[in-house]
Amino acid sequence: MPFTCSICETESTRICVRCTKDTCENHLCEKCGRCSDCCECEVPLLEETTAAEASIPRPAPPPEPPHPPPDPDPGPGQEPEPGLAGELPKPDPA
Repeated sequence: MPFTCSICETESTRICVRCTKDTCENHLCEKCGRCSDCCECEVPLLEETTAAEASIPRPAPPPEPPHPPPDPDPGPGQEPEPGLAGELPKPDPA
């Protein structure tokens, strides 16, 4: 005979040691064995999930794209491209 959690109505197999309500693992404190209604511990409960949500596999996040390599600096003896800043205009023979 299946039991259901008295808090979220998912399948449960355990009971609260204080009030004896049927309680799922998400609503039962691991420290004191009480349901989330009776528990006085300072431990936060896991976020609530339904049984259907818990069985859905989560896809891995996509890998980060690689960064492009930096532009190479011109080495010694290489001529800069024409039209770049730093080029001096040629004098007019007049």
